[in-house]
Amino acid sequence: MNRMNIFKTALLVLLLVCAGGTYAQIIGDPTTWTYEVKQKGVDKYDLVFHLSLKPGWHIWSLHPGGDGLQIAPSFVFTDSATLHRNGKVKETGKPQVKVMEGIDGKVTLFADKVDYVQSVTVKGKAKISGTHLYQVCNETICLPPKTKDFVFDIK
Repeated sequence: MNRMNIFKTALLVLLLVCAGGTYAQIIGDPTTWTYEVKQKGVDKYDLVFHLSLKPGWHIWSLHPGGDGLQIAPSFVFTDSATLHRNGKVKETGKPQVKVMEGIDGKVTLFADKVDYVQSVTVKGKAKISGTHLYQVCNETICLPPKTKDFVFDIK
């Protein structure tokens, strides 16, 4: 191989490596989040995080399994004197348990849609806020974790 061929090959490899990172930035967020308050009784509510995913994308379960490198969704609520959380956030949907190339062990994930539900007790009117962190992936790439703000209005 002459020097020109080596240079062309090295340039091609460099371009391919750089293109992967650029591709992740171009994709954008394939998720749509909506938020709903469901009254369950006197001063008792379910705060529902509805997630819809574009086709081909998935989000890890709250308990993803695998080799421990999967980033599970997490929810942080701003402290409030009027808010009492009843237990932890729960997920509802159709989980998929599978073995994926490049991951040791079985993983649990959701494709298409999933709801995350936090049961709370709230005295009177309140605005419940915080952030949630999540990571979505397709069969070839995981996007960097993203943090979004949320607000639930209890009337």
